[in-house]
Amino acid sequence: MITFTVYKLHFTSPLHISDQRDDGSISMKTIQSDTLYAALVSCLAKIGQEIPDNGDLGFTLSSMFPYYQEKSDSAPIYFLPMPFQTHLPQLKDVSKAKLVKKVQWVDSALYSSVLQGKQFFDGTDEHLPHIHGSYLTMQTFPADNDEFVQSEVAQRVFLESRTGRKDALPYYIDRITFRDKSGLYFVAAGNLEPLNKALAVLAQEGLGTDRHVGFGSFEYSTDTLTIETPSEADFQVALSMLIPDSEDQLHHLLASDRVAYDFARRGGWITTYPYNTLRKNAIYAFLPGSVFCKVDSLDVVGCIVNLSPVIEAKSHIHPIWRNGKSLMLPIKLS
Repeated sequence: MITFTVYKLHFTSPLHISDQRDDGSISMKTIQSDTLYAALVSCLAKIGQEIPDNGDLGFTLSSMFPYYQEKSDSAPIYFLPMPFQTHLPQLKDVSKAKLVKKVQWVDSALYSSVLQGKQFFDGTDEHLPHIHGSYLTMQTFPADNDEFVQSEVAQRVFLESRTGRKDALPYYIDRITFRDKSGLYFVAAGNLEPLNKALAVLAQEGLGTDRHVGFGSFEYSTDTLTIETPSEADFQVALSMLIPDSEDQLHHLLASDRVAYDFARRGGWITTYPYNTLRKNAIYAFLPGSVFCKVDSLDVVGCIVNLSPVIEAKSHIHPIWRNGKSLMLPIKLS
């Protein structure tokens, strides 16, 4: 059993989360742990907080995951990423395969069964009625079965005064909104004092892009989340973006043909003046939900790397930390 501190973010304005393509017409629906950590480091730097030389603030975050909450006094349903699977379920009704394939999120009440290696759809239709789009939950969900994380593409224009063009230039922005009192949450472990200080600043600034026009504003509160974990397991599932701290650790993580993972390129533009025309160095990181061989008894695996580029011979700008330390949960594979 493990208990995390939960930070629930309820967005009071639309949210846009850019991906690597910088295409405003498409927004991601979650924020990864390394992006959130970088935003928190920036907030602490702005209020004069000293950042350690290694970039480690003493806490580890999960990525941000969705939660559904109907009313302010309702109990939230916390969703966690369905682990990547190497074993495909054997469905009685193969016509339901697409329905099962869409499931990306499992509620925390069922997640202990996931960690115990339970296959929800093997030889039974018991859980099929509890699939709501990309979510699996047996708890009360919207009666109309709509996705509570909603996406809407809106048209906007660049004005002549900003672009120097004679005609306004239209463009499109994907606006993410959350139904009822829902939003995104993350869990954290370690020394939470600097996290609390940074999050108070971040709530004033907002998350995501287009914050200058009011996007990404949020309110937040705290909660706890307890997850039943298996006492013995040979594998671990990542809840955060993961960058192995050495080649040896990477080999250990992948030392089985039963591991299952995906990864993404991490980098992007520098946002600090006068370097905001430069790109950070890039690195690849494993995604949350990836399943690896267990690394000893560690609950946190990975490292923090500096993506600051060299702008002149033997010259660097300030450190740009990319946190690849991941919270890990033990998981049995059936």
